[in-house]
Amino acid sequence: MTRPAEVSLFGTALAQPARQSPQTVAVIDIGTSSIRMAIGEITPDGSVRTLEELTQAVSLGKDTFTRGEITRQTIEDSVRVLERYRELLKAYGISRPDQLRCVATSAVREATNKLAFIDRVYIATGFQVEPLDESEVSRITYLGIQPTLKQHPDLSAARSIVVEVGAGSTEVLVVDRGQVVFSHTYNLGSLRLRQTLEALRTPRDKEREIMENHIDRFIAQVLQQIDDEQPVVPEIIALGGDFRFAAHELVKDHVEESLAKIDLDTFGSFVNAMFPLSDDELMHEYHLTFSDAETLGPALLTLLKFARKMQVEHIRVSDVNLRDGLLQDMAHSGAWTDDFVDQALNSSIELGRKYSFDESHARHVAHLSRMLFVALQPVHRLDPRFSVLLKIAALLHEIGMYIGVSSYHKHSMYLIQNSELFGLSRRDLALVAHVARYHRRASPKPTHPGYTSLDREDRVIVAKLAGMLRVADALDRSYSQRIKEFACSIQGERLIISIPGVEDLSLEQVALKQTVSLFEETFGLSVLLRRSRI
Repeated sequence: MTRPAEVSLFGTALAQPARQSPQTVAVIDIGTSSIRMAIGEITPDGSVRTLEELTQAVSLGKDTFTRGEITRQTIEDSVRVLERYRELLKAYGISRPDQLRCVATSAVREATNKLAFIDRVYIATGFQVEPLDESEVSRITYLGIQPTLKQHPDLSAARSIVVEVGAGSTEVLVVDRGQVVFSHTYNLGSLRLRQTLEALRTPRDKEREIMENHIDRFIAQVLQQIDDEQPVVPEIIALGGDFRFAAHELVKDHVEESLAKIDLDTFGSFVNAMFPLSDDELMHEYHLTFSDAETLGPALLTLLKFARKMQVEHIRVSDVNLRDGLLQDMAHSGAWTDDFVDQALNSSIELGRKYSFDESHARHVAHLSRMLFVALQPVHRLDPRFSVLLKIAALLHEIGMYIGVSSYHKHSMYLIQNSELFGLSRRDLALVAHVARYHRRASPKPTHPGYTSLDREDRVIVAKLAGMLRVADALDRSYSQRIKEFACSIQGERLIISIPGVEDLSLEQVALKQTVSLFEETFGLSVLLRRSRI
């Protein structure tokens, strides 16, 4: 086994090769108040062209946010919509699983009968519904908005806050000069707000006041979490149909623009004009559907109050939606692109800095871990995306020292599990937390809290990644980053790690002896460090 080429901390090769011919694909978004489908064509160079979009109203959110579950009637309504979509997909020649992605957001995700809904849809249509967790929604949103940010140099160089007020939740994504520094999904949505007022039987003349109180609490939470004390006023980019409607009404040439710019005072006057109108008046005067009419006022008011709190003079409205991000994801075959990996690693470094980690040591262990992962690929046989999770675990393996030195590996696990890392799903986060927890001391045991909740596949992944992290950490036990490269070879039942340029390896050998047991148990290989003259 030859020594792998040196790979930088942020270097990856996860994106899939370009296609040889255009491919027709589709995405279905089962949302809070409607089921939407977009059909697109992915060209050989990876770009996406939307061919057709459809929307059909459903009452999923009303059911979940008031009853806690989706009614049988709503389930059957949804099935009928999806059956019609299936017929159109046949006309486009979309029949293979890799040509379709069907996702669901908060209304399905939070329903107590989520599994019954998913199973019913599968039985009726064959569609595999994938409930998106909040981190996956953030990742998809970033994929969708990224091309827009790159097309506008002023936004690429600015601190942009992307806000999408959906029917069930509000997503906030902060991008500072191209780097994601914060992402979170909040349980404040336009329909959820409307349902709250109805449950309280709020008088019509008190609706705005009570709604503003809810919105103010949401804004206070956002400001506390993003700690936004930047001297530069940010750009606010709004996503969602409610804001596209506002842009259409207020910006004359919005049809020709993918990113409309609206003066905040003008937007405020528009909100004041729209909010008092009843759903029937909005439907009659502006030809809105009922589901659009009932969410318009709360969504507009939320954005207005947030923009005023951020002291901006204007807002931008993008025509990007969740389906755009899903199509972009399909164009990359679901692979983690280099840019996304960079964002996830930057998010991890920001978390490490929050807990005053030893950044030089963490980065170096991450680098060594990556080298081991590449060198041992024939042995561990893991997908390349797990190298990213290993690097993140390596970056964060010592953050528990912020709480205390004793059992700090357990503290690291706790902090990771209770933090947000951009783009990592709950499963990804659990894997990273367990790998960090097992980078030292005892091997995983059935009695360890959390470990038994992992399925067998994930337990094996944790053991493999944690075993490699132990070796990488031992190689920098001096905290001096003096071991910068090495070569790996397997001789019988031994892994030989040859290290050039270092005469005395006694410290690393002692460290390895103390921690290598998990690696040996997992891979059946003992590890020997050897000085090399190369």
